[in-house]
Amino acid sequence: MLSMARTVDDVKRLSTLVDVSHTLFSTRNLKAALHRLLEILERDHGMVRSVVTMLNDGSGQLHVEAAHGLTAEAWLERRELSNGVMSRVLRSGRPVVIPPASRLPVDGRNRGLTKHESTFICAPIVVNRKPVGALAADLPFKKDHDYSRSVKFLRKMAFMIAQAVKVHRLLAKEHQRLVEENIHLREELRVRYDFSNIIGNSSAMRRVYEQLSKVAPSNTTVLIRGESGTGKELIARAIHYNSPKAKRPLIRVSCAALPETLIESELFGYEKGAFTGALERKKGRFEMAHGGTLFLDEIGDLSASTQVKLLRVLQEKEFEPLGSTETVKLDVRLIAATNKDLEKAMADGAFREDLYYRLNVFAVFVPPLRERKPDVMLLADHFLQKYVREHGKNIRQISTPAIDLLMGYHWPGNVRELENAIEHAVLVCEGNCVQSHHLPPALQTAEASETDTKTSLADRVASYEKELIQDALKTTGGNCARAAKLLNTTERILGYRIKKYAIACDRLRRYYSSIFDLSCCGPGSQ
Repeated sequence: MLSMARTVDDVKRLSTLVDVSHTLFSTRNLKAALHRLLEILERDHGMVRSVVTMLNDGSGQLHVEAAHGLTAEAWLERRELSNGVMSRVLRSGRPVVIPPASRLPVDGRNRGLTKHESTFICAPIVVNRKPVGALAADLPFKKDHDYSRSVKFLRKMAFMIAQAVKVHRLLAKEHQRLVEENIHLREELRVRYDFSNIIGNSSAMRRVYEQLSKVAPSNTTVLIRGESGTGKELIARAIHYNSPKAKRPLIRVSCAALPETLIESELFGYEKGAFTGALERKKGRFEMAHGGTLFLDEIGDLSASTQVKLLRVLQEKEFEPLGSTETVKLDVRLIAATNKDLEKAMADGAFREDLYYRLNVFAVFVPPLRERKPDVMLLADHFLQKYVREHGKNIRQISTPAIDLLMGYHWPGNVRELENAIEHAVLVCEGNCVQSHHLPPALQTAEASETDTKTSLADRVASYEKELIQDALKTTGGNCARAAKLLNTTERILGYRIKKYAIACDRLRRYYSSIFDLSCCGPGSQ
């Protein structure tokens, strides 16, 4: 009979372990899980009063995390009675058994907390070999009863609580790390896309900055217009990250990249079963951008049917996903961009006039690079530093002939083409200065680079020699003596070459903001 009773008891304890494990590790609410655990202990094992106490990290004092059978306040009062017991458990890391609990020293205020004689069992909760709390319970007192199995069982419960505490602390730490990282990344994005980080100080760009400063703080719909490669997406990001919606998402959609059959489902989403292959509900880009900004790039490529639905969304601030009858309300700022002539598209019937006026609330025109030539060298220097870091090169400057090529080119691909040209130059350059022959072939016109195939060998050598002298003078800040030493020649010969090639030091000063000693360069310097 005793053996059968123990078998039944073991089965019950095993069932409890399974229930407790599921309770502790199926929720993120540890406090609620602990309350449920104590209820299971009463239901399956008659522990009518139980408590989980934890140490405060700062004060080192115990507080009640979960209590059953008595209120937390009552357990706090009772803890004063058994304070020595719990302190001993926490110091030693070993469980204690005191039968019956009513034999603990009491004063008149606390007497009568237990209606019946009971055995008090307390087991430590240990995380990383350090006691962090205790699990205590009252069991009905039985004379001459061996409580070792109950103690062992309660220790298992305390061990499982310890693992749950460890997991929840790791989750809390990871959550805090992600929150801090999110804050850091948002701040980094705000700084990166601040107006001051948009490169250019030409009069055309100053007009753009003035427009951005006026429209960014509002929720107004913005239409960004400009040729391909002028940086329309950068402008859109700058508007978003300097707007009241900066803490909410910025969702980008390339209308030209998505096929006409998919653009509608991408924008508005769909319900499960809306069409073949719709196995689950999918949020559209509008819904994903709720509370933030939706950037529709290349909006001039939208199909006529999608234009109609987009117009309704802009008018009503609501839409229905594909296959759904429920209306989704929207709080989204819209920024659109295009490189197309929308006025011509309207005249041809390819773009709806009413949609155009809905989008064209505030238009920002981004000038092409050929109309902002003063910005070419600013952008070139920026891209040079970027790709020098990215490719681990030791390039410090761009030579004067290379600058001539950059300034003389018409840049049909705008800023994007300039960036690609500088990356190409960084990749092929083996020295510490970008030369004209490092730039892409498209920039190597015979007139600008002096590389006409009809020129003689002597002319080519002279051109290369002139380039080397200019770079040496730039490196040494115009000091001819140091430049001569750098070129392994004499100062007299260098002065002769400077006069021969009519190298103007004041021109170098304009490009590199260096101070040159004109007196050392001989009468040829002008």
